Amino acid sequence: MRLEPPRPIDQAALLLSVVIPCFNERATLAEVVRRVRAAPFRKEIIIVDDGSTDGTREILQELAHAHPEVRPVLQPQNAGKGAALHAGFAHATGDVVLIQDADLEYDPVEYPVLLNPILEGKAHVVYGSRFTSRPHRVLYFWHSVANGVLTTLSNMVSDLNLTDMETCYKVFRREVLAQLELSEKRFGFEPEVTIKLSRLEGLRLFEVPISYDGRTYAEGKKIGAKDAVRVLFVLGRHGVVDRLLPGRRR
Repeated sequence: MRLEPPRPIDQAALLLSVVIPCFNERATLAEVVRRVRAAPFRKEIIIVDDGSTDGTREILQELAHAHPEVRPVLQPQNAGKGAALHAGFAHATGDVVLIQDADLEYDPVEYPVLLNPILEGKAHVVYGSRFTSRPHRVLYFWHSVANGVLTTLSNMVSDLNLTDMETCYKVFRREVLAQLELSEKRFGFEPEVTIKLSRLEGLRLFEVPISYDGRTYAEGKKIGAKDAVRVLFVLGRHGVVDRLLPGRRR
């Protein structure tokens, strides 16, 4: 199916669905919600708790009681970031869906920059890139090397020229997101959604620069080497095998 060209969206009429997957984020969840609520745009905040055991669920229930725009979704057990996003997407009712991590690495102050290409009718999807010209915290060298390698491999199989495939900040017109059948339950979500977006005829995908304040592992960072291996598997499965065997595409 070919996508219709994007049309401008009236900001006053826009409903933004912010989907926040979280797992053991009691230290940051309340502050993230405060920042999301302070960002412009009329919004619903869908927080999917992925089986937290550190008190995150109790904080989430308090936030939902205090703020009617906060909608909690409780996963029965930990199933992974991708699975939490699938659950959040299923509850989203807004015109535009934005992914927000529950830590403080990505700042909701960036929402106007992220939404602008969609509001102006230029884009169906927007990715926020950590590797362009905005400020970012200086951290792990080999993480940046791995990210660059995985983004390059993703670009090779998707024929896109992204600079940051693994970014959290991905923003979708909801009708475009609804056309994707997604299956990856953990960090393989990032390459899978990118590859499947690239196959939508007529897709207009923009990247915009964002700031980034990364965490150390001591501060709660969760992604690791095994997740990079899974990304390679997903790139091979969805990017190569499915291209050679079109009947396998979903």
